[in-house]
Amino acid sequence: MLWIALVDRTGSGLWAAVSVLYFTYVTGLSVAQVGTLAAVSGAIGIAGAPLGGRIADRLPLTRVLISLQILRALASLALLTTDNYALLLAFSAAGSFGDRAANVLTKLYATRVSGPDRVRYQAVTRTVANAGWALGGLTAAAALTIGTTTAYHWLLTGDALSFVAAALLTVRCAEPPSPARTIATSKDPAPAPTTRPANPWRDRGYLAYVATETVLFLDDAVFKVGLPLWIAHSDQAPHGLAPLLMVLNNLMVVALQVPLARFGATTAAARSLLLPLSAAFALGGVAMALSATGGAFTATLFLTTSAVAFTVAEMLHATVSWELSVALAPGTAQGAYLGVHGLAQSAQRSIGPLAVTAAIATGPLGWTAFGATIAVTSVFQHRLVRDQLSRTALSVPPVTVSEH
Repeated sequence: MLWIALVDRTGSGLWAAVSVLYFTYVTGLSVAQVGTLAAVSGAIGIAGAPLGGRIADRLPLTRVLISLQILRALASLALLTTDNYALLLAFSAAGSFGDRAANVLTKLYATRVSGPDRVRYQAVTRTVANAGWALGGLTAAAALTIGTTTAYHWLLTGDALSFVAAALLTVRCAEPPSPARTIATSKDPAPAPTTRPANPWRDRGYLAYVATETVLFLDDAVFKVGLPLWIAHSDQAPHGLAPLLMVLNNLMVVALQVPLARFGATTAAARSLLLPLSAAFALGGVAMALSATGGAFTATLFLTTSAVAFTVAEMLHATVSWELSVALAPGTAQGAYLGVHGLAQSAQRSIGPLAVTAAIATGPLGWTAFGATIAVTSVFQHRLVRDQLSRTALSVPPVTVSEH
């Protein structure tokens, strides 16, 4: 599965780096059309998370995952066949649906096979995935120096082939335990299924948790939209700083995600990380605001500080989110619950750009409010999940995750 993550994200890195340019220069879409395509396909992709999770509770997980990888490959290849806007929209939506569903199923697979080491596995997976993103992005950057239509076609073809390779690798993976078997290793007997609703849509506590997760995932929009736009419209910050901060983000995740994961090796420890997570978000927002108070040196210093703070927040939240989303889900309906949790990240893709754009339009005060809002949400989630966790026995045992 780690090889699958590397191959998948390398291919995704190829396409993510050039998708807007492809639709603009190769298919000839206008700015409004590209924005609408991204928004609509992203909105349709939101459905992939809950539907994929629900299906995985009923069918063999590996077969569903293989089917989704093939869907993603076909959707990518189909983009090469037309410049018709309606068809491009349909193919992009199909790819987005497969992408969100595959992400949830990959997480579900890891949850079922990794047992008490699931937090460490998540950290290693994120490290491998970020390395793949970086490799794909660098390859795309090199290809773009050619600047021909053929180069764009090869990048999109490489993206499709990565999904084919991921599907072939998934064929070699054994089917994990069924949804009816809990992944917890606690020696205590599992609670009766009636202690928690089997349907996540009727579980108000879990839905409230997912709502707070949507806010905490906003750090993703900071690096994809917020920092580049803020720097582009700044009179002090060097415009070349934006890609350097993206590289810094990737390097920090690759170097620090696994070491930081040990601080969230149990469910209780993961919940405790919500407090330093709150501080990291607040610091990131304040540093962004302060970047507008001085010259080039001051702007660079505070923007770098903000990038570091938001990257730390990203890594801490990745550990917390992985553990709590599983710990709060009943073992008999993990797929359905993790699918609903996947809505948080999917919804953020639509809400995030709007939130950071509003912060930019408001100025320094907007960034302070942005960081403070996420910080307060972290504290609120810390309190929210306390009672939820006291009613579930899905937590991993309170031991340190093995380093071997």
